[in-house]
Amino acid sequence: MKKVLKVIGIIFLVLLIILAVIIAGGYIFIHQKFAKTQTVEIDKEDLNISENVEEHLAEYRNIAILGIDSRGVNYETGDRSDCIIIASLNNTTGEIKLISVYRDTYVNIEGHGLDKINHAYQFGSAQLALKTLNENLDLNIKEFVAVNFDAVAEAVDELGGVEIEIQQDELKYINSYINDVSKITGKKASQITKTGKQTLNGVQAVAYSRIRYTEGWDYKRTERMRTVIAAMLEKVKTKNIGEINTFIDNLLPMVYTNITTNDMISLLPNIAKYKITTSIGWPYRTEGITFDNYYGIPITLESNVVQLHKEAFGEPNYVVSDTVKKISEQIIEKSGYGK
Repeated sequence: MKKVLKVIGIIFLVLLIILAVIIAGGYIFIHQKFAKTQTVEIDKEDLNISENVEEHLAEYRNIAILGIDSRGVNYETGDRSDCIIIASLNNTTGEIKLISVYRDTYVNIEGHGLDKINHAYQFGSAQLALKTLNENLDLNIKEFVAVNFDAVAEAVDELGGVEIEIQQDELKYINSYINDVSKITGKKASQITKTGKQTLNGVQAVAYSRIRYTEGWDYKRTERMRTVIAAMLEKVKTKNIGEINTFIDNLLPMVYTNITTNDMISLLPNIAKYKITTSIGWPYRTEGITFDNYYGIPITLESNVVQLHKEAFGEPNYVVSDTVKKISEQIIEKSGYGK
């Protein structure tokens, strides 16, 4: 249960970096708001971003959303990032693409060898998590927001719930999870009795995001997370300034980030045209394997990175870096899974 509450917490980041500034009336106002966040500096010169990647992705601002395995206020090393989503903002078009990176994905973590990608934060906090994403996916991530998830249900409730379409195969599981979430949060929620589009409250939305036993398993679960994000973004757009102001005031103290106030202000020129257009689960093709633990082997890392850059960044003939090629070969050798 603890892990699943973490999962839905990614909504915090997207609301923070994309929509919070809608309420901004000026520079001083923004400074007052974002002074409430927990901020940290990271070494942006040591994030494993190659010059070639910097050039190819110059028009994209890629920000890592990290849901941390913690119920307290400590966001340092020792906890895993069991939820990883990359919010990719196209600075030219305003398009936002959400890229879920599955937590069990087998990648190289600098100083630790091949391991699950969610262990990078555990080993070296945000610095190592970003380095790992950049190195293995040929990305240019320099910014992150980390959250834990005790207040997720409260956040959804403050928005008045979210509109979600419930499928027949989800109905059985969402009700069993509603009971669990209610016990954890102390919030009451009724059972879902019908399929179709309907308003879910906080407990129900968290329960929906927990579902992983229908067709698609964990891949489908991450899709549900992105569905909740999109629903919350749409709901925020319906709120007046006072309502959003209250929501943000309650949200910001829960956030741990290296995004400065000035970085936030740089989003303002494009805020009116920001819109989620694509939802991606990565890697596209994997094969499960057990060594000392269960891992998701990308088949292959190289081909999955090529496909990502084609779909997310419009590069049909992308050639991966030598680093990705080397890691891909190491994974093949270790796992025995080739093309």
